[in-house]
Amino acid sequence: MSRIITFSQAIREAMVEEMRRNPDVFLMGEDVGLFGGVFGVSAGMFDEFGPERVRDTPISETAIVGAGLGAALMGMRPIVEIMFADFVTVAMDQVVNQVAKARYMSGGKADAPLTIRLANGAPGAAASQHSQSPEAWFMNIPGLKIAIPATPRDAKGLLKTAIRGVDPVLFFEHKGLYNTLGEVPDEDYAIPFGQATYHCHGSAATVIALGGVLPTVMNAAAHLADAGIEIEVVDPRTLVPLDIETLVQSVKKTHRAVIVHEAHRRGGPGAEIAALLAEQALPYLDAPILRVATANVPIPYNPDLEHAILPDANDVISAVTNLISYRL
Repeated sequence: MSRIITFSQAIREAMVEEMRRNPDVFLMGEDVGLFGGVFGVSAGMFDEFGPERVRDTPISETAIVGAGLGAALMGMRPIVEIMFADFVTVAMDQVVNQVAKARYMSGGKADAPLTIRLANGAPGAAASQHSQSPEAWFMNIPGLKIAIPATPRDAKGLLKTAIRGVDPVLFFEHKGLYNTLGEVPDEDYAIPFGQATYHCHGSAATVIALGGVLPTVMNAAAHLADAGIEIEVVDPRTLVPLDIETLVQSVKKTHRAVIVHEAHRRGGPGAEIAALLAEQALPYLDAPILRVATANVPIPYNPDLEHAILPDANDVISAVTNLISYRL
């Protein structure tokens, strides 16, 4: 059985259920307690678990991540929230030089079961310092797992996997998805990392949708279907590990690939995926691999300018139709 809940509710359910299941799990971050976080994701959790397990912290991302790593190394399973993913930059030394390398530099003796939740993406007129999608920065750092769910079901299942694991996980939650609805099973479940999922099947082109762009891509898929063009929409769900095998299998079928994400185009996650497809699927491609992404400029505050530089359904439709008409 399943029911319809929001992306935000799915994340809260995952945290609450894991905290009830395991007393070593706790949440900390800025305003996560009495205020339930700036987006209300942890609303009500303080009332159930109290200040020891839902901890409000100072405004110091370095302290939040550092304390989380220390707790993880001592056997706890902390969930730490970075209110806006942009400000993980303040804690880059902790994330990159400490969290990611804890196991390696301990000779494999130290687990670091730390889940770092980060609200990413442009929610609308939040300007350059509160609208970024920095997930690709961390793909370059060995030792970190990266989850980027796009549906309530995946958000809950992937977060449970992150909390139960023994590795540090960066868990990116697009702000624009928090109020989206989707089916979530009633029973306990977890979704393994490194397993992509299909949202629709077709043969005209493979469209790889990452995180918050999935509604945009599905909107484009519906318009293309009305024109008789059936695309295959694949969601990797995690960037590290990446299920490149499923992506290659889809490209074998469609012979065309478009990668869509809200991170900036230059050096974004689509660049790594495109490189892997070029290495492993080139014989099956009948056209260049295209990327649909945010323009290489800071995210504007002005809503019209913001809309102009973010990927939309028309951009996806244009990319697909250009690939279909391409001739070698």
